[in-house]
Amino acid sequence: MCKRIKILSRVKSGELSYCKNCGSFHLVFNNLFFALDRKELKRFKSYIDDLEIEYWENKYDSSELRRKIPLPTTQDNLVIMFNRQEIVELKTMLNFSMNSNAEIMPIINVDDIDYKLQAN
Repeated sequence: MCKRIKILSRVKSGELSYCKNCGSFHLVFNNLFFALDRKELKRFKSYIDDLEIEYWENKYDSSELRRKIPLPTTQDNLVIMFNRQEIVELKTMLNFSMNSNAEIMPIINVDDIDYKLQAN
């Protein structure tokens, strides 16, 4: 179990963290969990950045699918589906700055904070 975890980036639906003990990145998004090394994280970020959202939304335009943007996996019968907002959140979460010591430079705005404000 990782004990020295540092959160690198957070959005409403998930967070990206780094474990200093094992050197792995943990990406939690909705009900998905990915454990990635540095190279895998870079490839995943590149894939998400290069996704053509409009293409996939138009391809499934007449479909009743709520999520239309596929993320294929190495398992032939498993494809993870996302909608536009989820892809935007993933891109935001993966767009973090990290120096050579893997220190945090968070990217979060007020809209990402899930807090109910109540005036007295």
